[in-house]
Amino acid sequence: MLGAMSARAWAGFFAMSTIWGVPYLFIKVAVDDGVPPAFLAWSRVVLAAAVLLALAWRAGTLPSLRGRGRWLLAFAIFEIAVPFPLIAAGERHVDSSVAAIIIAAAPLIVALLALRFDESERVSGRRLVGLLVGLGGVVALVGLDIAGRTDELLGAGAILIAAAGYAAGPMVLNRTLADADPRATMGASLAIAGIVLTPFAAADPPPAVPSAEALVALLILGLVCTAAAFVIYSGLIAEIGPGRALVITYVAPVVAVALGVAVLGERPGTGAIAGLLLIIAGSWLSTDGRLPPGPSAALALLLHRGRRGSRSQPSSTTTTITTTTITMPASAGTTGR
Repeated sequence: MLGAMSARAWAGFFAMSTIWGVPYLFIKVAVDDGVPPAFLAWSRVVLAAAVLLALAWRAGTLPSLRGRGRWLLAFAIFEIAVPFPLIAAGERHVDSSVAAIIIAAAPLIVALLALRFDESERVSGRRLVGLLVGLGGVVALVGLDIAGRTDELLGAGAILIAAAGYAAGPMVLNRTLADADPRATMGASLAIAGIVLTPFAAADPPPAVPSAEALVALLILGLVCTAAAFVIYSGLIAEIGPGRALVITYVAPVVAVALGVAVLGERPGTGAIAGLLLIIAGSWLSTDGRLPPGPSAALALLLHRGRRGSRSQPSSTTTTITTTTITMPASAGTTGR
């Protein structure tokens, strides 16, 4: 259960809930400005790959990826190359808040995949009820607000496929790559995804130079929502497992809906509101009805430990994104599963 998570894991959970509620706004800004989905995804991953590979090279951690090429390719396809352009394509037809709510199906897809591939992530009892309630929210959204509109159904379908990729990707990471340095893992995966997306981006470039607003959106998507987010998320998956980490997708829609209403002037329909409420209820049940112990204090503790670890140079893996330091034990890949 999430209630048993450490303070560091709770800090990562809340950071990721916020960071991954933001991309839908900036994706919507970019696609509404005319940036094609494949080019948007390509520019985002290439920028993030350059940052993370530079950090990994400087830290000398790239050799940790030797012999893992096929798993890096699988993770890159499931988590990046397929979901990123599909979400952007879907947001051509649905609101940013709707896209975020549909992605909330990812935890249930993890549960379904676990029936075949990962016994440690199988759900039961209260947690299973919570996941099903969350799925009920997605059904309410699609059934009430989207049914009968072909373009919106296609957009929602594309985003649901992306959610399946988001479910499969963390399972690959947790089973095969969690013990490698996250900067190297994410940087290499993003670079592979960039190579896969290059022909699609080249075939459909923007018809004109994107506006300043769209360029800022692409920068934020690459540096914050991809580079920083993937490093934090990899540590969270290693500590608590993919199914529990994906409960982030229950919280992120709240951020996405708020931003869509406040910034883009979106007006969620009855289905979206009902779906969001069900998703919040599902999140509550999935955490066993308990609130985390002092999330603000947990975040402060995380940053303090990271800075202290950087000074003392322990044997753990220390990851720095701009001025924030995150320390993850070298054994993280073997715990929390």
